[in-house]
Amino acid sequence: MYDHVGLKVNNLDASVRFYEAALKPLGHQISSRDDASAGLGPKDAPALWLTLEKGPAGRGAHIAFRASDHAAVDQFYKQGLQAGGRDNGAPGLRNDYSPKYYAAFLFDPDGNNVEAVCLK
Repeated sequence: MYDHVGLKVNNLDASVRFYEAALKPLGHQISSRDDASAGLGPKDAPALWLTLEKGPAGRGAHIAFRASDHAAVDQFYKQGLQAGGRDNGAPGLRNDYSPKYYAAFLFDPDGNNVEAVCLK
C-alpha cells in the first residue's frame, strides 16, 4: 500500500538491530546501510528507512506490517523483544478490530509503535 516509510531514530545501531530481528520473520532484510541511514524491506526493495537524527524523541509513529500467518506474528514479537523492543501488546486475536485480526505490538528503541498483523 505504501511506497516507503521513514523514521527518525536516535541510535541507528539499536534501531537496525531491533527492526532486522523483528522483521526477519515477515521476509524483510537490510538492503541498504551507511553511517546515517538504513533501508529494510524485501530483498533489494527497501521500504522502511531509518535515518539517524540526534535530538529529543518525537511523539512516535505507528507502523503495521502484514504477516503471512500467526507464526510470523509470534516470531516478530519474540525476536523484537530479544532485540530491544518493549511490549505493547502480546500476540493474539483483536476481536475489537475484527474476528480474524491477529496481531502483536512492540515499541521500538525510539518509542514508535510497531505492529505485525495477520488477517487470516
